[in-house]
Parts: sequence; structure tokens; C-alpha cells
Amino acid sequence: MTTVACAQLELAVGDAAGNRAAAEEAVAEAAAAGAQVVVLPELANSGYVFADAAEAAALAEPVDGPAVTAWSAAARRHGVTLVAGLCERDADGRVRNSAVLIDPSGELRARYRKAHLFGTEAEFFVPGDERPPVVEVPSVGRIGVMVCYDLEFPEWVRLAALAGTELLCAPVNWPRFPRPDGERPGEVVRVQADAAVNRLYVAACDRAGEERGTAWTGGSVIVDPDGFPLAGHRPTEGPTLLLAECDPARARDKRLGDHNDVFGDRRPELYEP
Repeated sequence: MTTVACAQLELAVGDAAGNRAAAEEAVAEAAAAGAQVVVLPELANSGYVFADAAEAAALAEPVDGPAVTAWSAAARRHGVTLVAGLCERDADGRVRNSAVLIDPSGELRARYRKAHLFGTEAEFFVPGDERPPVVEVPSVGRIGVMVCYDLEFPEWVRLAALAGTELLCAPVNWPRFPRPDGERPGEVVRVQADAAVNRLYVAACDRAGEERGTAWTGGSVIVDPDGFPLAGHRPTEGPTLLLAECDPARARDKRLGDHNDVFGDRRPELYEP
């Protein structure tokens, strides 16, 4: 079994030092609670609601910058695998909405750049064009990585699943949208569907609080291969640490009862345009 944590944080746009401190504190708390994998929100170094492209560029960091350096040290110090959202400045100076995966030794094992940009993000970021990485972490399992709006594209999640993902980790920033009383956020419903139709675990780590007039959903959730939440059954208002036990063997078994298999029953020859 693998203990997975989502560390839902209150972050502030432009407060790089404060955001790093909040992340480091959350990783320590998660590790103390027994977590082996810790997921942080989208753009955890910079905050999200930028005034303009110049502000986003000023807050972007390379993967060897202060944020990833601090996260690597925290992962090594606490012996956890860490997935976190990064406002990244790439080698050509372009700004990316990225996520990194750091293993318990502190090594950066993967960097993923968000392929599907939401809302006004195209004003700030250049989209990625590489498939979600899938990283084998000893004693933990095969971890896939994507960011927020990527989860809304079934084809993209299926690619990660077919590549062997057992636990899909997604830093997210979900703005709070109206919904009927008593209903879960639509983003959570779609994460549950992602997990169920691919029979894998999904850990989506959201933001808390409000930033420059944008209220965040606080909808962090960890979902099992049947599509049921193991943690995060309802949104929460503030910082929250979610923990759940995930069994990678369940995510490797794609059978549905005695007669069906969600991968074996596919007929890709019929799916061509």
C-alpha cells in the first residue's frame, strides 16, 4: 500500500518565499502523518491570478530555481515523492504552467508542461506538447503527472493510463463556479470518471482561500479505481491535508467482473476519425 497526500494550501500571487514556506510545512506535516507521496497545488511557487504577462514572467523560475531546490530538499529530508505545480521559465525564456515530480532522494525525475490551457492562461503561458510522463518510483508505483484542465480531456488521461499509470497526480487550481446545493464540483465529478473508466487512482490537489477576487473551490480529492473518493468527499474552505491508502495492484487490474476488461475490451480500430 502507498499512502498518498494532497496538501491543499492557501498561496499568494507574488509571495515566493511565503509560498515555499507553506509548501515545506505541508510536506513535513504529510510525512509525519505517514505519506509517501505528496501532491501540492498548481503554480505552487507563484500563485495564479497574475495582473499581466509581465508579472507571470517575473515570477517564473527555471527548474533549478529556488522553488524546485527547496522542494527537492524537503522531499529528500522527509523521504517522500513530491509532485508540485511550477510557474516555469524554460531555457528559451518562455513561461510554462508546469509540474515536477521529485523522488525521495531529492532527484527531479520528471517535468511536465500543461498542454491544455484554461481561460486566459494563453495570455501568460506557452502550452506543452509532450505526453504526460509516467515515472516508476520504487516501493510507491507508477506515477503519472498532469495539470488541472488536462484532466478534462479523456483522451489525455487515457494516454497516461495506457502508459502504465497507477496513480495520476494532478496539481490543480479550480476557481469556484456556481453549482446546485449539495452537488459536488463538476471538476471532482470528472476526476471520478477519469479514475473509473481507466481503473487507476487520481490525486488532484486544489487551492484554498481567495486570490485577487478569485475564490478557489477547495476541492482536493483522492479517488480509487472504482471512481469513489477515498478522501475529499466535499470541498473545504481552508488549508487541508488529505490522506488515503492506495494499492497499486488494484490499478494494474483492469478487469470488471468475470467478463470484462476496460483495456482488453477497447476497439481502437473503430475510434479513428
